[in-house]
Amino acid sequence: MDRVRVLVADDDYDARGLLQVYVQGEPELDLVGAAADADGAIELAREHRPDTALLDVNMPGGGGVRAAREIRRISPETSIIALSALDDRNTVLEMLEAGAISYLVKGASREQIIDTVRRALDAHKKLG
Repeated sequence: MDRVRVLVADDDYDARGLLQVYVQGEPELDLVGAAADADGAIELAREHRPDTALLDVNMPGGGGVRAAREIRRISPETSIIALSALDDRNTVLEMLEAGAISYLVKGASREQIIDTVRRALDAHKKLG
């Protein structure tokens, strides 16, 4: 089985670091890059064309919505998972409209995050 290439983008240093550790701890996942803002996420997606992108909803440079829209435009094969400290219906809908295929509230367990990465990738492949 091919390794799943994952991009992480979160402006919170600790959250970004934790996500990186989670991804790097899974044998089938490959961390292609980590960004602290939407611009960095977009550039990493352009360069690496990841299979999955974990995007913080509220980060500098236009936030997860801008990053999701641009990543979907330049790398339509990338499945996008939105991350937020808020469990807010409007935020969820905005990210889904921007191209996210799944949504996680920050603080989710390692198992929930990794399972969501796997399910989002499977769902994206079925839709594509």
